[in-house]
Amino acid sequence: MIFLGLVLVLAAVLAAVAVVLDNTGEAGLTAFGDAIPGVTEEWHVFMAGAVVAVVFMAGVMVAALGFKHTIEMRRELRDLRDEREESLQTLEMERRKLQQALAQARRGMGGDEPSVPAQRVAP
Repeated sequence: MIFLGLVLVLAAVLAAVAVVLDNTGEAGLTAFGDAIPGVTEEWHVFMAGAVVAVVFMAGVMVAALGFKHTIEMRRELRDLRDEREESLQTLEMERRKLQQALAQARRGMGGDEPSVPAQRVAP
């Protein structure tokens, strides 16, 4: 999208420069050495300039929207990375607490009690 906007801006600038440099007559309009058909009066030249200005502004807007979209995507990715990092840290802390609780429970049971209850044999 940014590329398309920049291409439109470049096309508008090239067209405007060509029109300004190639037109020395009162109402004729040429671009890149060729006469543009249908342009015979001054208001035609004005309308051509207006069209070039509209294309230029459209290109600027498309490029700006592309930059805005890129910035928003980078911000969202950064936020997601931060969220993931916080989640991993929280899970790591919880794992450590559970390991400590398990170790305390094992110490509290003592070494004389079996860890698995004995099965009764039916007579």
